[in-house]
Amino acid sequence: MNTVAEAKFNILLATDSYKVTHYKQYPSNTGKIHSYFECREKKTENSKGKKGKYEETIFYGLQYILNKFLKGKVVTKENIQEAKEVYKEHFQDDVFNEKGWVATNSREQKKILAKYLLEISGNLDGLEYKLHNFGYRGVSSQETASIEESAHLVNFKGTDTVEGTALIKKYYGTKDPVPGYSVPAAEHSMITAWGKNHEKDAFEHIVTQLSSVPVSVVSNSYDIYNACEKIWGEDLRHLILSRSTEAPLIIRPDSGNPLDTVLKVLVILGKKFPVTENSEGYKLLPPYLRVIQGDGVDINTLQETVEGMKQKKWSIENLAFGSGGALLQTLTRDLLNCSFKCSYVVTYGLGINVFKDPVADPNKRSKKGRLSLYRTPAGNFVTLEEGKGDLEEYGQDLFHTVF
Repeated sequence: MNTVAEAKFNILLATDSYKVTHYKQYPSNTGKIHSYFECREKKTENSKGKKGKYEETIFYGLQYILNKFLKGKVVTKENIQEAKEVYKEHFQDDVFNEKGWVATNSREQKKILAKYLLEISGNLDGLEYKLHNFGYRGVSSQETASIEESAHLVNFKGTDTVEGTALIKKYYGTKDPVPGYSVPAAEHSMITAWGKNHEKDAFEHIVTQLSSVPVSVVSNSYDIYNACEKIWGEDLRHLILSRSTEAPLIIRPDSGNPLDTVLKVLVILGKKFPVTENSEGYKLLPPYLRVIQGDGVDINTLQETVEGMKQKKWSIENLAFGSGGALLQTLTRDLLNCSFKCSYVVTYGLGINVFKDPVADPNKRSKKGRLSLYRTPAGNFVTLEEGKGDLEEYGQDLFHTVF
């Protein structure tokens, strides 16, 4: 552990307060507790809770937790003494016992993009760069940024949150030099620093300075439509025409309704630059010119935008998305119906299958016993309660020890 913050981390304080008192509440001589984590099935109609948002969940992040927090010497005498003092004050009593979401959210958006990209272009080229992570500035901490960005990189390679690439290299390793990539890009201060009457000069300076690499230029500091039609489409058109496929100009509209703005920008650019049709009959800007929508993007607006483009016969090869808070921060435990429950205890040497079964919400009934996980011939997973390990009917139990 290198930083001061890491050096002060005490795993005995990394919990909900009431859990510190649980050892006093279990049956006497409880020697073992078996618990499981799951994302519960979608809620039934009789359930009072909300339905889970997605049908599938990516399990990601355990390796990071194990290596960062549980590997090596975890609990010291100093940790124990600190926890004892903290909890004594916290509860005003001596109670201390001295003796992924982002990956799934990102994947669901990848599934939408893959569906439309295949329908509209006939291939999946560039899919891994279609959703760019803009979320660093909008999360709650440096560690949040690194963990959640690494989860996004399970699905995509485009990111402006470099912390996640460092986490993956340290705790997971990667075949590539880095797991995530970005391009030079302008923010509004690069444009407004030139003054309102010199927006063209700002644009010209940026694309000239960065002529041999892809560059994204935010173009809505004043009027996105004038910028596309007059500045990019006329005043600086010669500079755009001279760019290569490997170094496109990427215009970023950064406000307004995503679908409306994207369509209007595409129409304007389509009148100013040569447009072709791809193999599926959808309109395509020249390869040296692209658009990225980086404002107001979540899974719903992303879906609406690609569907709207399809209806207007524009290929989504023209467009990438950038998403920030909606990708990394607008997440709760209920999004995936996450649950952590005890299912088996050993008391006085006797194993007991345990579960909860609330009368007011049958959907919250938990699983009982030691569980087994199997993959069906169709490729789906099935969990058996009171599992028996490998079974002839189901095959190999996929649960195995990792730490």
